[in-house]
Amino acid sequence: MKIKNLLYTAAAFLFIYFLSVTGSGCAQIGAPTGGPRDSIPPVLVSAYPKVLSTNFTGNKITLVFDEYINVLEVQKNVIVSPYPKTFPVINFKLKEVSIKLKDTLLENTTYAINFGNAIVDNNENNPFKEFTYVFSTGNTIDSLKLSGKVLMAETGKPDSTLQALLYRNGNDSSVEQRKPNYIAKIDRNGIFTFTNLSEGVYKIYALKDGDGGKTYNSKIESFAFVNEDITINGKNDSVRLYAYEEEKDIKKVSAVPARVVIEKKLKYTSSLGTGGQQDVLTNLELRFNNKLKLSDSSKIILTDTNYNKIEGVSISLDSTRKNIIIKNKWPLENYYRLIIPKGAVSDSANNVLAKSDTIKFQSKKESDYGSLTLRFTKIDSARHPVIQFLISAEIVKSIKATGPNWTDKFFNPGEYELRILYDTNNNGVWDPGNYKKKIQPEHALTLDKKLTIKANWDNEREIEL
Repeated sequence: MKIKNLLYTAAAFLFIYFLSVTGSGCAQIGAPTGGPRDSIPPVLVSAYPKVLSTNFTGNKITLVFDEYINVLEVQKNVIVSPYPKTFPVINFKLKEVSIKLKDTLLENTTYAINFGNAIVDNNENNPFKEFTYVFSTGNTIDSLKLSGKVLMAETGKPDSTLQALLYRNGNDSSVEQRKPNYIAKIDRNGIFTFTNLSEGVYKIYALKDGDGGKTYNSKIESFAFVNEDITINGKNDSVRLYAYEEEKDIKKVSAVPARVVIEKKLKYTSSLGTGGQQDVLTNLELRFNNKLKLSDSSKIILTDTNYNKIEGVSISLDSTRKNIIIKNKWPLENYYRLIIPKGAVSDSANNVLAKSDTIKFQSKKESDYGSLTLRFTKIDSARHPVIQFLISAEIVKSIKATGPNWTDKFFNPGEYELRILYDTNNNGVWDPGNYKKKIQPEHALTLDKKLTIKANWDNEREIEL
């Protein structure tokens, strides 16, 4: 009986304790949270041979970490310098990474195996960041560096898909005939760094390697070069390269042309803006769904509101044969009628419009535009700077910066990207380089801050060139 009473007493005590902890409400059953997410990267415990070993003679390296690891995309992420003829075999198992060298090593040479962020832990993919295993076949470790920046010449923007190439004691044809001695990745800001270099004379390039051959063998590949040799002696300044494509990559058209589908009804839309407004800075366009044969352009007539024909109007078919271009001087805030008779146009299947049509519209007011003033400081007209206005990477306007101020009272509202082109040959457009002739591409710079033009507003911007 005493034992039974003790059991009841213990049960009552546990029940009261449970209520005191959980409160009087109903208890909720839930899965355990599992604790905080692991954010700690793996740690290198040991290396055989050790990092920065000298007089290296073997062909196998073992890296041991404090937890299970993984190595991601070895061929893409790992860079070996000097660049090998045969890439080493890199494997991993549990906590170890093994590297088997396949090339005969050069004498008195410092080697670097840059893993980047390829080594990660097995659970959360936390990277062992920018790890490089370095060793030397000689008595010393070379420690000189060469840094630089690569920008696309036409835009002034970086492109991290390029690689920097370094040739020791190379000539002008080396980049076209053999693989480089050293390769460095280019980051999202266009920055690269070569490490563990010895003193000497080098040639440097940047390349978007289209075929994986590590050589410049196609004019459609993005490529950059420095005209002079680079002497590395510990006192080098940063190197700047501008990449370009000497020829645009024109995709091959299929041998079997696509079947042209002609819609049964001939229809069109116009380029008129919101509310049927015509931009005084551009042409009026009629855009058709089928290719046209312009039957009689004289039948399409532009008139005023009293149907008086406006003289000096040019009406033509563009190269696509789907757009009719109407050119006219458009005074501000004028009203128009465009008369399109049913038989004025027909398509290749002789379809005509379902009915004659008259489009009523007006040209924009001065208040629909913004006034823009650009003020240039440190302008060097000898470099022929051109200011380019872009929307969605398309150049919509270019001006030559010939003086300290430039004003346009009729600028279409919108958000623009600004680019400065140094137009060396003063032809108004960007020109690529030519490696054979050692001609550098023309350089452009895209400004960080975009330009917002407001309608009926005096917009100003100062630009330092």
